[in-house]
Amino acid sequence: MTRSVMWFRRDLRLHDNPALQEAVAAGPDGVVPLFVLDDRLWETAGPVRRAGLAAMLRDLSERIDGLHVVHGDPAVEIPRVVRAAEASSVHVSGDFGPYGSRRDDAVESSLAELEVPFQRTGSAYAISPGRITKGDGTPYRVFTPFFRAWQDLGWRAPAPLVRDVPWIRPEGRTHRIPDASPPEGTDLPPLGEEAARRRWREWIDDVASYDDIRNLPGRDETSRMSPHLKWGAIHPRTMLADLAPLRSQGSDAYVRELAFREFYADVLHHRPDSATGYYDRKFEKMRYDEPGDAFAAWQHGTTGFPIVDAGMRQLRAEGWMHNRVRMIVASFLVKDLHVEWMHGAAHFMEWLVDGDLASNQHGWQWTAGCGTDASPFYRVFNPLTQGKKFDPDGTYVRRWVPELRDVPDRYVHEPWTAPEPVADYPAPIVDHAEERLEALARYEEIR
Repeated sequence: MTRSVMWFRRDLRLHDNPALQEAVAAGPDGVVPLFVLDDRLWETAGPVRRAGLAAMLRDLSERIDGLHVVHGDPAVEIPRVVRAAEASSVHVSGDFGPYGSRRDDAVESSLAELEVPFQRTGSAYAISPGRITKGDGTPYRVFTPFFRAWQDLGWRAPAPLVRDVPWIRPEGRTHRIPDASPPEGTDLPPLGEEAARRRWREWIDDVASYDDIRNLPGRDETSRMSPHLKWGAIHPRTMLADLAPLRSQGSDAYVRELAFREFYADVLHHRPDSATGYYDRKFEKMRYDEPGDAFAAWQHGTTGFPIVDAGMRQLRAEGWMHNRVRMIVASFLVKDLHVEWMHGAAHFMEWLVDGDLASNQHGWQWTAGCGTDASPFYRVFNPLTQGKKFDPDGTYVRRWVPELRDVPDRYVHEPWTAPEPVADYPAPIVDHAEERLEALARYEEIR
């Protein structure tokens, strides 16, 4: 008997899954479809991400008529499953995150004692982190030259759908997929491989206009593929293959966004300390305020700045936020409220269904001025002008801040200037002009 184990992680799909192809080739007498509910990752994930993962797992389990789920330390559970199934190999898509790399090394060591190979094939990226370097072998710190090198190197074509897999379930302990639900009032989108492929097929027809509308949250026409990419319900290689023949300004802009995801994964791979600390360490000396009442107002969308409040309320309602608004609310927290970026990043990771460590942490550091290729710290987003520019008629604000639905367009982004006071909506908790000067003064202290 020649059997294998396919350990699913961030590749919850059957299309374009090279690791699964390898598992099938290595296990003609049966493949164990395994998912390990890793104690550390499950317990530290917020309720939104837990609910999203559970939905993805239910979808995969239905597609393969049952998923073998175990709960515990992978370095203990994987060898136990291998012994129970009498498997001769374990197959995974590579994980390049700080914790995932350490975990996989531990699993590989535990399997070595059983003389069972641990085979890494592919990753969640078109080009795996670490493969793109400058001529001297060092990693890129700036996106644009990374992007050129990324395009020049290229990637393989999507792998075909894996069919007729001889799935087996070993005897012994197994667990149900958790019945995890999002917090009350949070409505997540349909999740899973078919939902991802359906959303992509529907949206790509309009990709030509992507570059024109991607910064307009009121239009709500971005792809919303990030939750599906997070758990690998679709692979970026599949998306890139579909985008390649389109050749429009919109498709080129979308490819660039996919590359940004890979750039941040590469940065985190080379600098795992930047998951919790500063990429640019001089910012460690900057003065910040401890989170308090203003931070709580930011979290709950009651700052009195409409575009900020709309974004923070969308986050709680959908487990997602428009990307332009993510930058606005991040700048407001760091430069208007003077709260260190890690607090905001942690709040996002708790609430985002697409919470990706590399993209989240380095997106925050870009806005905070302390990351790779960062926006200069002195570039302070003005929430009023940002709102007026990107949500000119207040459509987005009115959608998420019902207190402002009847306010005329000219006042919707600064309702405190309206002739009639707006009931139930707070006054601004800070004076943006004053806090901008304070932020710049603190920056001067560390220059």
